[in-house]
Amino acid sequence: MTILGFLVLLLIAAICGGIGQSLAGYDLGGCLVSIIVGFIGAYIGLWLASKMGLPHFFEITIDGKSFPIVWAVIGSAIFTLVMALLRRVFTGRE
Repeated sequence: MTILGFLVLLLIAAICGGIGQSLAGYDLGGCLVSIIVGFIGAYIGLWLASKMGLPHFFEITIDGKSFPIVWAVIGSAIFTLVMALLRRVFTGRE
C-alpha cells in the first residue's frame, strides 16, 4: 500500500467514524479517535453483516484493500453507543 493510499484510507475511516458518532449522538473524541472508531466500526459492521448473511455493498477499494463504507458507519454508531453506555455506567455521568 502506498503512502497516498494509506492517507486516503485514514481519511475515509475518519469520515465514517465521524458520521457514526453523529448518528449515535455522542462524541468520543477528535479526529484521531474518529479514525479509530471508523476502523473498529468497519470490523464490527462486517462481522454483523456476515452473521446476518447480509451482502457487502458500497465498498471503496484503495490499493487493493476494500473498505466497507455502509458497514463502517453502522458499526461505528453501534460502537459509539456501547462506549457511551459503558462510560455512563462506570462513571455515573454523561
